[in-house]
Amino acid sequence: MEKEKYLNILSHFSLDEKPLDVKPFGNGHINDTLLVTTDSGKPRYVLQKINHNIFTDVDMLQNNIRIVTAHIKLKLTEAGETDIDRKTLTFLPAEEGKFYWFDGENYWRVSLLIEDSKTYEEVNPQLSYEAGKAFGRFQSMLADIPEGTLGETIPNFHNMEFRLKQFEDAVKDNAAGRLSKVGDLVDEIRSRAKAMCVQEDLYREGKLKKRINHCDTKVNNILFDKDGKVLAVIDLDTVMPGYVLSDIGDFIRTACNTAAEDEADLDKIKVNLDIFKAYAKGYVESAKDFLTPLEISLLPYGGRLLTYMQTVRFLTDYLNGDTYYKIHFPEHNLQRTRAQFRLLQGLEEKADEMDEIIKSYL
Repeated sequence: MEKEKYLNILSHFSLDEKPLDVKPFGNGHINDTLLVTTDSGKPRYVLQKINHNIFTDVDMLQNNIRIVTAHIKLKLTEAGETDIDRKTLTFLPAEEGKFYWFDGENYWRVSLLIEDSKTYEEVNPQLSYEAGKAFGRFQSMLADIPEGTLGETIPNFHNMEFRLKQFEDAVKDNAAGRLSKVGDLVDEIRSRAKAMCVQEDLYREGKLKKRINHCDTKVNNILFDKDGKVLAVIDLDTVMPGYVLSDIGDFIRTACNTAAEDEADLDKIKVNLDIFKAYAKGYVESAKDFLTPLEISLLPYGGRLLTYMQTVRFLTDYLNGDTYYKIHFPEHNLQRTRAQFRLLQGLEEKADEMDEIIKSYL
């Protein structure tokens, strides 16, 4: 029954081959993803159900992606590269020329499968270097898209002032009656609030630009070929305007942590500087030509900023009664908060050393 449903959905897209079978694919947390095998006998397409509870403006979402992928293909063509369809995603049109189809309940899209590709979940220095190059180049290729061309698929996603407003509202409301347990964390967050709103202040002063960012810079959002070379940056739903600190900051937050995001034993949480060195080297090599000196100087701060932001978001959800993040036990969001805060402290201790590393790559 499910197979017939998916084949019916696929019939609304312009496909060159006849789809015969559809099976679950990948391990994404946001969208439902399926692999489509055709009458060629091989998997050829990827079918996704878009999570429109998170991405509420699907038309804007797909328009962003269409602009970004077309721009990247143009840049690759101008650079004389070949096999371009393997180096960025290609989405296929549906009825009425849209790049998605609405079945009355859900939104669907189809892209070409990039064959003979793979992703990695584990991070090591070599993969971090390749990831840094890939995301730096990704931003570099999109740097000349005029401001205002793309919309924010998740409004205020990495807006620190907005996240702090949500936090203060949660403290004021104390909806779950938990405020008395976390007074120390509330004080720590408030003591850093002004220092963590630097990018918004600099933007208002005209000193910091808005760029096109990926906003989910994990190594598993890059496709590699069988030799371990980068093919394409994928998972483009969060590509939107913001500050360059997002893309280096989120990688530092996730990849440079020696423990899990919700590690209970705080002594296990350290900063892996080898991962930072490798990612920063690749990133600066690819991105330094379009970055301003101010942006380059702020790159290590981006790691502290995104870690602080996640600390704030976890604690906000804890105070609100766990309404946003899925939890696996009652104090899960508090455990996440304390783990993120310990990582932030580690990054603060390494701040000078990380600044010197960035300078050494210029």
